[in-house]
Amino acid sequence: MLMRTDPFRELDRLTQQMFGTTGTWSRPTAMPMDAYRDGDEFVVSFDLPGVAPDAIELDVERNVLTVKAERRPVGKDVEMQVSERPLGVFSRQLFLGDTLDTDHIDAKCDAGVLTLRIPIAERAKPRKIAITSGDETPKQIDA
Repeated sequence: MLMRTDPFRELDRLTQQMFGTTGTWSRPTAMPMDAYRDGDEFVVSFDLPGVAPDAIELDVERNVLTVKAERRPVGKDVEMQVSERPLGVFSRQLFLGDTLDTDHIDAKCDAGVLTLRIPIAERAKPRKIAITSGDETPKQIDA
């Protein structure tokens, strides 16, 4: 269902956390996620606390889902006393399997968590196959 292909992504994320660098559009910071199957849906949740829904971009091209978000500074005329939350651009790409229906993705952002629900494609669901023998009428059996 979900394929991971970048072995250096976790190393980049660890380096950015250790050195406190902010993400840019050319080199975004990774965002934590959970992914699991729930019945006939595949669910992916991203932690994006403090990110406004209008600062999130979702794109699907073929079977690649790209999530980009930007956490902006509080204001230009504000003098920060403590700044521990990472700012900048966050991004994650997921390579989705052919068994998912990317035309019907449902996206909701609630309490700083972006949740995507991707239905399992009809062709990937279990189905019954008819078996015939000679001139007999087809009989249904479980696959």
